[in-house]
Amino acid sequence: MKIRLFGTGKRGLTHVAVIVLAALCFVVFQSPDADAVTAREINVSVDATLKNFLKNVKGSKEYLNAAKGVLVFPNVYKAGFGIGGEYGEGALRIGGKTVDYYSTVAGSFGFQLGAQKKTLILVFMQKGALNSFRESNGWKAGVDGSVALVTVGIGGSIDTTNIKDPIVAFAFDQKGLMYNLTIEGSKFSKIKK
Repeated sequence: MKIRLFGTGKRGLTHVAVIVLAALCFVVFQSPDADAVTAREINVSVDATLKNFLKNVKGSKEYLNAAKGVLVFPNVYKAGFGIGGEYGEGALRIGGKTVDYYSTVAGSFGFQLGAQKKTLILVFMQKGALNSFRESNGWKAGVDGSVALVTVGIGGSIDTTNIKDPIVAFAFDQKGLMYNLTIEGSKFSKIKK
C-alpha cells in the first residue's frame, strides 16, 4: 500500500512550500506570550545596540546628537521560503529615555530561503516626522513617511549628506552596516510592555 502525502507537480510543490514556510514562521515567530521580551530586556538590548553603533560606525554621533528621537530594534528576525516575513521589538528614545515600545512587521515575496537576523535603527531628524510617527496607529515606511537608508561612505564612515532627511535608517547584520536593503512596506506599531 502506497501513501501519498502530496501530489506531484506544481500543486505538490505548493503544499511543501506552505508547510516549510509555516515551520519556519513557527520557529522564528513563536507566540509572543511564549517568548515575550520584557521592557527591561528591550532596554538593555537597546543600550548595547546604541553603544555598539557609536563605537563601530564613524559619523553616528552626529546623527544621534541631532536626533529628535531614536527608534532601536536590536533584533529583527526574518524567515522565508518564497514568501517571507520579519518581526522585531524595540524602544523609542527621546532625550536618551525610553518613551514607548514598538514592533516592526514586514512581508516579502520573491526568491528567498532561510532565516536571518538584523538590527534596525531609525533616527528622527525632524520633530514633525517624530510627532507624525508617534500619533499614527501603525506607521508604514514608504506610505506614511519616507525613510532614507544610510550607506557607508569613503573610509568606512557613514554618509552624512542624508542628515537633512526627516527620518534616516541604519540596518546591520553580523558583518556590519547593510546597504543593499529596503525597509519600504515595514509597519511599525506601538506595543505595551
